[in-house]
Amino acid sequence: MTSEKQQQYEKYVKQITPTHSLGLNMLKAFLTGGLICMFGQLILHYAYSLGLDRESAASWCSLILILISVLLTGLNLYSKIGRFAGAGSLVPITGFANSVAASAIEYKVEGHIFGIGCKIFTIAGPVILYGILSSWILGLIYYLLKITGVLS
Repeated sequence: MTSEKQQQYEKYVKQITPTHSLGLNMLKAFLTGGLICMFGQLILHYAYSLGLDRESAASWCSLILILISVLLTGLNLYSKIGRFAGAGSLVPITGFANSVAASAIEYKVEGHIFGIGCKIFTIAGPVILYGILSSWILGLIYYLLKITGVLS
């Protein structure tokens, strides 16, 4: 009797478990990430055409992509893009801006200090911490290799 229930349960689980096409998911992620990057490249070229230097154009591109990502998060559209594209929507600057904005929106009911002020870094904090820590360690390794003469 138990094995019959087990088989029924396995059949039920198989029936309700969504199936995913790996190839299709990869294509969606690739196309969405590519479109976000292409949009960033268009912003860069437009900034160059306005006469901005490379550093200023890159700064404006980053700011515009962050602004658009935060606006789409606030309008609850970025999550829809994420459900469609998966990892393709996590292009570094837009995905990071989305994670920070989503945390701020989610915890705003707890107030400005303990809600937004503290919880905004639940996702961003570890990313910043490990980014700084790993760059410091790599810098130290590079410095040691320079002074030992391994690198010239």
